[in-house]
Amino acid sequence: MKLFLSMAALASTLFVQSAVIHAEPARPESIKALMQLSGSGQMGMQMMQQLLPALKRMVPDAPESFWSDVLDEVDADEMENRVIPIYQKYLNEADVQAINRFYQTDAGQKLIRVQPQIMQESVALGQQWGQEIARQVLLKYQQQSKANNP
Repeated sequence: MKLFLSMAALASTLFVQSAVIHAEPARPESIKALMQLSGSGQMGMQMMQQLLPALKRMVPDAPESFWSDVLDEVDADEMENRVIPIYQKYLNEADVQAINRFYQTDAGQKLIRVQPQIMQESVALGQQWGQEIARQVLLKYQQQSKANNP
């Protein structure tokens, strides 16, 4: 009986590993759909808009028409295409399809809407927490220094 259970466990492990190894890689079209559904599909243009002020500081004498031309030359899909292999590294086609289905639900749409606020508030909370820890560390160090050097 133990031998049978051991063989069954080994067989199921090999089956699961085989399924993982042979999982269909995520297709670029599915990943693009995911990026569009999640709102990250506009990442390239968002990054360019954030980069533009720094670029303008580097070339302060350039007229506004120059910057319009620069923006016109930027291929918004280029960032998406560069990111696709990163998604493919971590997600297979089944994963992407499941995530896409979730993002099409009411809960998924709500997550997309509130995610920026969650991130913003989480970053602020993390900064506050870090400052509190820094104060505690400094206070502890000062107390230990006083105790060691009366």
